[in-house]
Parts: sequence; structure tokens; C-alpha cells
Amino acid sequence: MNRAAIYAGTFDPITLGHLDLIGRAAAIFPRLILAVARQPPKRTMFSPEQRAAIAAEAVRELRNVEVKLFDGLLVEFARSKGVRVLVRGLRAFSDFEFEFQMALTNRKLAPDIETLFLMPSEEYSYVSSSTVRQIAELGGDVRRFVPPCAWAALQERFSQGLGVKDGPA
Repeated sequence: MNRAAIYAGTFDPITLGHLDLIGRAAAIFPRLILAVARQPPKRTMFSPEQRAAIAAEAVRELRNVEVKLFDGLLVEFARSKGVRVLVRGLRAFSDFEFEFQMALTNRKLAPDIETLFLMPSEEYSYVSSSTVRQIAELGGDVRRFVPPCAWAALQERFSQGLGVKDGPA
């Protein structure tokens, strides 16, 4: 049996909360695929390739974590990789309803694939990519919320006069 898991998301940008969950999942599974959604349902600041590159830099020290871009249904991507476990993060109770609905939908689509919920450390329970983007776009310092590679990417983007509303670079 393939003892791998997938942690999927937009990672726009990857945060310390994401990294906390990645570290937890990487300690449980011998192989973790960080799946970066190429076509997320929301507008992104960074292109798919930029988001994947930033994520890859952020996890480069975790030898059992690999970053992959994916299109389409997550359960189909998981099947294509022979993976039967999806890792999802729950920051607050407000995340639960959406994540629960997605897990049940995925179970209907792929009964052979399980969803495992992990909670981040309390210090990251309020951190989200959308909050980081808002703070950064308004000129705030987000270094305490993102890894150095994401901070550098945000600085570069805003030094070019680009923001969230401008879409991926």
C-alpha cells in the first residue's frame, strides 16, 4: 500500500500555518505531496508556477515532501498518484463546515480515499493566505506569518506596483 498523503491548496502564498501542517503530516506519512491547485476557484496573486516554486523553496528541507501542480478534481489527482489520504487543515470552527462538506463530497466521488483533518498550532490558528495578502497589499509587515521565501516574493510583487487585484504576474 502507498503510505503517501496529499495536502492540497492554493498556497497563495504559503504561510507558516501551512508549514506547520506540512511538518505534522510529513511526520506521519513517509511521503507527502504538496498539491498546488493550478486553477483555484478564487483569484490568486501569484501564478501557479510561482506558488509552486515558493512552496518548494519553503519545504526544501523536508526530504519526504514534494510539490506538484494539479488540475481538476483532487480525488482524481490522488488516484493518479496512487494516494489514498488527503490531509486538510482546520484552523477554526468556521473552517469545519466547508471542509466537512468537501470531505463528504470527496467520499462520494472516491470512497477509497480518506480525508484526515489536522489542526495547526494555536499560534497559527488565525493565519490565512487571504489575510496575509490583505495585510501585505496595505503595506503591513507579514514576516511573522510567512516563510522568508514568501516574504521575498511578496516584497518583489509590491515593489513592481502589483497587488492582488492585478492577478498573477
